Amino acid sequence: MFHRKFPRVLIRTFLNRLVHQDKSAAKVASEKCPIEKIRNIGILAHIDAGKTTTTERMLYYSGIIRHMGEVHEGNTVTDFMDQERERGITICSAAVTFSWKNYRFNLIDTPGHIDFTMGVEQTLGVLDGVVIVLDGSAGVEAQTCTVWRQADRYHLPRIVYVNKMDRPDGNLDMCLDSLEKKLEAVTLPVQVPFKDHDGLAGVIDIVTLEKIIFDKKSQGRTILKSKLDEDDMPDLLEIAQEKRRFLTDKLSGIDDELANFVIEQDSLDKVPPQALVDSLRRVTLAQTGVPVLLGSSYKNIGVQPLMDGVILYLPTPDHNQFSKMYECFEDDLSARAFKILHDKQRGPITFFRIYTGQMKKGQRLYNVQRETSEQCGKIYAAYADDYEEIPEISPGNIAALTGLKSTVTGDLLTTSASAAARAKKRMEKNTAFSTDDIEKLFSVGTNVPEPVFFCSIEAPSLKFVNPLELALQELTKEDPSLRVDFDTETGQTVLGGMGELHIEIIKERIRSEYKIDADLGQLQIAYKETINQEMKDTYASQHEIGDTKHEVSVTLSLIPDYHGKDKLILDSSRENASHIASIGPRAMAAIQKGVASAFSSGPKLGCPIVNTVAKLHWMDMKRGTSLTIVTACVSQCIKNMMKQSGSLLLEPIMNLEIVTASEKCPNVIGDLSKRRGEIKRIDVRGLNKIIFCLIPLSEIVGYSTHLRIISSGTASFTMEFSHYQPMSDFEEQEAIKRITGF
Repeated sequence: MFHRKFPRVLIRTFLNRLVHQDKSAAKVASEKCPIEKIRNIGILAHIDAGKTTTTERMLYYSGIIRHMGEVHEGNTVTDFMDQERERGITICSAAVTFSWKNYRFNLIDTPGHIDFTMGVEQTLGVLDGVVIVLDGSAGVEAQTCTVWRQADRYHLPRIVYVNKMDRPDGNLDMCLDSLEKKLEAVTLPVQVPFKDHDGLAGVIDIVTLEKIIFDKKSQGRTILKSKLDEDDMPDLLEIAQEKRRFLTDKLSGIDDELANFVIEQDSLDKVPPQALVDSLRRVTLAQTGVPVLLGSSYKNIGVQPLMDGVILYLPTPDHNQFSKMYECFEDDLSARAFKILHDKQRGPITFFRIYTGQMKKGQRLYNVQRETSEQCGKIYAAYADDYEEIPEISPGNIAALTGLKSTVTGDLLTTSASAAARAKKRMEKNTAFSTDDIEKLFSVGTNVPEPVFFCSIEAPSLKFVNPLELALQELTKEDPSLRVDFDTETGQTVLGGMGELHIEIIKERIRSEYKIDADLGQLQIAYKETINQEMKDTYASQHEIGDTKHEVSVTLSLIPDYHGKDKLILDSSRENASHIASIGPRAMAAIQKGVASAFSSGPKLGCPIVNTVAKLHWMDMKRGTSLTIVTACVSQCIKNMMKQSGSLLLEPIMNLEIVTASEKCPNVIGDLSKRRGEIKRIDVRGLNKIIFCLIPLSEIVGYSTHLRIISSGTASFTMEFSHYQPMSDFEEQEAIKRITGF
C-alpha cells in the first residue's frame, strides 16, 4: 500500500532524511540569522583534490547528516546525479545550507573537471568567499590555476585548505611553494601537521599554540585541544613558536595595523592570538594574503578548524564589493539567478542569491534582462537534490525557487520595472559607480566559454524529435556552456561542448533522465577562421520588388589581428565621419546584423571568423530600400573580401599537464613529439614527473586510452583550452580532408 500511495522519489527523500538528516536545511534557513553571521562560500579545486569529501564532513560535523557518505561508494549528499556517483566526480554544482557554531553556511560544492568549469563560473558571482582545496601530495595543479583565476575575476577573498596530508608524500612546504610560485599568492600558514606513530593525528594551531587531536573512534567528532608547554612538548613548542614568529613577521609586512602593534611591543612574541586573527581577517578581505590550513578530510582530521577558519577569515555578505552595487535597490528586492535545474515534479528550479529586500512565496517578480514579469512559486532551502519549503528568504542568503519559466542564469530579479528603473537612476547619480559597474549589474554577467568540440545529434525516430528538442532546451538552460545550433545546410542539430567527457555526460543524461536513446555523430574539433591580409571593397545591390526599387551601396574593409569584442567599427576620418553619423539606428542595426551573419561562416570550412573586424567607410541607400537588402549587401561584401583575401584555418591549442612515473616519462615525451606537442617544462614531484606542454586538440582526441597503454596505466592527464593558432598548409589540408572527405 505504501509504495502505491506515494511516488518512489518521495519515499527515497523520506528515507534519506530518516537515515541521514539530523537538523534539516529548512529549519536552518527558517531560523532568523543576522547578516554578519552568514557565510556564502564555494569549494573550488582541481579534480580529485577532495572537495566533495570535505563538504560531506562539514555536513556531518554540523549535524545536518548522521552518517558520512564516501565518493568511492557513491553515497555523498552533493554528488547526487547517477553519472556523478558512477564516475566518482562532481559534474553539477550543488548547494547546501547548514549551521556551524550559530553561523549559517550557504555552501556550494563545484565541479573540478575542466569540462564542467561553467558550473564554477555560474556560482562565483553570488559567493562572498571561497575555500581552495589542494591535494597535499600534488600542490597547485592545472585546474587549481583555472579556479584561482576565476576567483580573481570576481575579486573573491579565499582561504586554502591543504587536504590529504595523511599521505606519506603529503608536503605542506611544497604546497606553499607552489602557491607562491604558480599563483603569486602571499601564503600565511596558520597550522602545521602533527604526526604520531600512525601518521597524521592532528594539527598544531600556531596562532593559539595549541595541539588539536581528532579522535578516530568518534570519526573526528571528539576534538582534544591542549596548550603546548615546555614540560611535555618542548620540541613542538619551539617549532610552533618559530612558525608563529614567521607568520607575525610576514603579516606585519602587509598589515599596517599589526606592524604598529609589533613596533609598540618591540617583539614578535607578544602579539596575542586575537590580534593575529584580526590581522589575518583584514589581509584576507583585502586579498593581500591567503591563510593556509591543513588536514585530511577522508581521515576526519582538520575539517572543524577549517569551518572555524571560514567564520574567522572569510567575509560576510555585506562585505562583498559586488553587494555594494545592489544597495541602489534600497528596500526593494534584488536577487541574482545563478543556476537552473529541471525537476520532473516541480519543473524548473532557479537557484538565486538575495541581496536586498525580502522574497516570499507566490510573489510577483520582474526580470530586468528579459523585461518580463513572472509569478514565482515556492521557495526552498537547498539540500543538494532535496528541497525543503520555507515561507520567505532574507538578504544575504541563497535559496531555490520554482515557477520561473523565462529566467536564465545571470538574470537580475526585482519586484517591478519601476523598482529597477529607480535603482538604475540612483546608481547613475552615485559617482562611486562607473558606467561599467552599471552595465555589470543590469546586464547578464555570466562569462560563457566557447565550445571546443561539436557533434551532430539526432532523435532515434520521428516520435522522439519534439522530446529531444525539449530535453536540449532544458539542458542548455541548466548548462550555458552547452551549445545547440541548427545547421541549415545539412539540416542537422549540432551540439557544442567543452570536451569529450562533457558531450558524453550530456548523451548519458538524455538517455537516463529523458529516456531518449539519441544518436551522436563523430566528435569534431571547433576550428575557427581568420583573414591574413587587410582588404577593402565596395559592393552595390539593386533589386526590384513589385514597383519598388531597392538600391544600396556599401564600402567596407576587413582588418586582421583584431582582438577586441566589436565586430564592426566606424571610419572616423574627416571625409567619412559626418556621412556615417547620418546613418539611422535601424540601418546601422541592419549593417551590424549583416556583419554578424558573414562572420558566422568562413569560406574554407564554414567555421566562425575570429580576430577580424569590419570597418564601415560609406553606405548609401535609396529611400524605401528594405533593411533586409542592406543586411544581405553587407554580408555579401564581406564574403567576397574573405574569398579574395584567402582565410586561414585556426585550431584550438590546449594546455596539457601529464603526471607519469619517472621511468615512463621518455615514452610519454616521445609520443607527444609525434603529436605536435610543445614541451614547456618538466617538474619532479616525488617519484613522478609532471610534463607541461601545449598541444593541438585534434592530436589528443581519445588520448586517455593511448596514455594508459604507453604508461602501463600509471599516467593521468588534465587539459584546458589555451588559445587558437594558425595551421600549416599541410595540416590545414589534412583537417579539411578529414572533415569534408576530399
